[in-house]
Amino acid sequence: MRPYGNVDAIFNSDNVKMKTKSDYAEVPVATLSDQRKLCWSPGTRVKCALIAALVTVLLWDCYSGAPRAFSFPSSPGHKLKTSEVVASESATDNESANISTFRWSSITPSRDLQYHDCLDGFQCARLDLPMDYHREDSPDRIALAIVRKPAKVPVSDPRYGGAILVNPGGPGGSGVAKVLYHGGLIQQIVDAANETRTTESDSDSHQDSDGQHKYFDIVGFDPRGVNNSTPILTCFPDNFARQTWDLQVQAEGLLGSSEGSLRTAWRRARAYTEGCSSRHPGQSENTTSNYLEHVNTTPVAADMAQIIERHGEWREREGVKAAARAAVDVNGRNRDSRQSIIARTKWQRGKEKLQYWGFSYGTLLGATFAAMYPEKVSRMVLDGVVDAEDYYNGPWLGNLVDTDLILHKVWRYCSEAGPDRCPFWRPGGPQAIHAVYEKLLHDIWDDPLSVPGDNRRRGPEIVTWTDVKMVVKNALYQPVMLGPLMAELLQDITNGTGALFAEYKQSARKPSCRSAQCEIDGPFSEECVSPNWNELEATSAVLCTDAEGIGSLTEDEFRSYWETLRGQSSAMGDYWAQTRLNCAGWKARAKWRFSGPFDMGDGTSTTTGSATTAHPILFVSNTLDTVTPLRMAQKMSSRFPGSGLLQQDAEGHCSFTAPSLCTARAIRRYFQTGVMPQPGTRCEPDIKPFEGQDLSQLSDEMASSMSEEDVALLAALVEIARSSKAGRMGWHY
Repeated sequence: MRPYGNVDAIFNSDNVKMKTKSDYAEVPVATLSDQRKLCWSPGTRVKCALIAALVTVLLWDCYSGAPRAFSFPSSPGHKLKTSEVVASESATDNESANISTFRWSSITPSRDLQYHDCLDGFQCARLDLPMDYHREDSPDRIALAIVRKPAKVPVSDPRYGGAILVNPGGPGGSGVAKVLYHGGLIQQIVDAANETRTTESDSDSHQDSDGQHKYFDIVGFDPRGVNNSTPILTCFPDNFARQTWDLQVQAEGLLGSSEGSLRTAWRRARAYTEGCSSRHPGQSENTTSNYLEHVNTTPVAADMAQIIERHGEWREREGVKAAARAAVDVNGRNRDSRQSIIARTKWQRGKEKLQYWGFSYGTLLGATFAAMYPEKVSRMVLDGVVDAEDYYNGPWLGNLVDTDLILHKVWRYCSEAGPDRCPFWRPGGPQAIHAVYEKLLHDIWDDPLSVPGDNRRRGPEIVTWTDVKMVVKNALYQPVMLGPLMAELLQDITNGTGALFAEYKQSARKPSCRSAQCEIDGPFSEECVSPNWNELEATSAVLCTDAEGIGSLTEDEFRSYWETLRGQSSAMGDYWAQTRLNCAGWKARAKWRFSGPFDMGDGTSTTTGSATTAHPILFVSNTLDTVTPLRMAQKMSSRFPGSGLLQQDAEGHCSFTAPSLCTARAIRRYFQTGVMPQPGTRCEPDIKPFEGQDLSQLSDEMASSMSEEDVALLAALVEIARSSKAGRMGWHY
């Protein structure tokens, strides 16, 4: 969940302005030049292959709009320079230029999937669906934004594996953005290991494929109320008004940041929820339904069922076209028969099945789909697992049971790394480091650090207790990638300067002024509101209608809840409490709310929510997860007979935060063959905090044991971890 204000958008490093293609075009060349002289000794050749693989991934990302939000320390002894914190002047706010200039309104919504080439190698569509599935004859409709990263083989190819839908979490996370940023990297993980040719004629020589080598479309969609799907859900008249609100939130700070923080936060939350949840202000006057009553998880699961049906319909159309081309080919090659193409691509009306990879809140969405439509599950990976029963019914007290253990584990990694790798290192071990951290929190709560402007590029700044807590929160979500940054920033303010921290903090702000067209069109118009700024509303609208009665709690009841969370986690209790605060006074109620059962029993019942899934689900969890502890995955796995649980012996939220070849191979095997990992399987991460974030830092022993495929796979995992947004959404979940 997201806090009561846009705290994450302000304090998260991933909201620092991102670099454009030109900013990265020179990086791989310089890296290769620096490393070339090292590539001739036997001990370093594999490492050079690792570097080359990462360069390939980086180049792909540069030309597909992937984000580079912040420069992280990448090798032992690396010192984060002030210049690395500063965003490129030519960067855009949230997405690279080709994404931000693309207008989804240029695509007319349709009731079948009609893909249009878009955004350099992707295909986009807008799917017209009912707002209310119990009133499908109503004129009230929604349009889901959908993006497809095409498979490496045509739909007609025997190796085409179908579409894998992805959801990044939230609620409020954009599946479109996830695929635009990581679609090719996800393909690197799930696709067959061997190289493939992509033209239709080349693929014919593989017509005797044994079915074990598959290549997938990666499909992302913005759930109703999120990002590019329409109607756009927004409660601020323009981006400037939203930014003003966000800056006030920053100035007031987290719960616990002052003696009167609860009173101020409570009233701010009520001001937001009571107005926003009455009726969506951007809704047409002709709409007969309240949009806010139809954006919870249940209808989104139904939307997923519609997406896979429409994809099957689209696949059949593409198959007919391919069969027609095959029928007239006279080049004498051993072509796939027209009949076999039509048979393979045939639309299974009402029986299409889902392939899905959901992260965090996306696991709740996946589990809801599986309970509602168990017969439609083909492959489902649920990574960073939410306890569905607790989420829907409360009391929301099980998320932080392992959070502080992660912080202490990070201090241990820091202690073992030494001062060259961990700037916040102290003699005396993890306890000594933690003692310095606690003193820092105490001191800065009493006396925030003032940082004068440098008279060059940064103005004056103040570093507060809230700033420190948010940096630590981000590092707990992603210890490998953000732990070194946290150590650098904490050491910076411990030294008393704070210049680097001030640079970091100011870089995260997104200025937005009303355009001339916005002034003409007026409040809540398309020109005034950017859809990719609406995570606050999207998170609230889903979360506060999924959980029954959550908006009715009193201030005293909330105070008790907050105190309980603080007792569970000193590191994140204050932050996590604000996720529920955002629902105080929320008026809208879901019209269609499925909340279980999730106990699938012995699989003999055919009642919705009580039948075993058509194929077993694979649950994935870190040993220590920041907000979805391992016990949640164990519980949910027990609810679905035949399901498997893969445990990654790492820290952070979701498996991608700690790159592991073992985990990636297990997930690939599951999507390729349906085979589960052996019960009790535990995977080790290949990169740990303060060991370096560059593949060149791998040990000689590990590097020499890796195949070229392993190199490419690990490079993809590292790049997903580097460019993912740590806890950007509050229930990020």
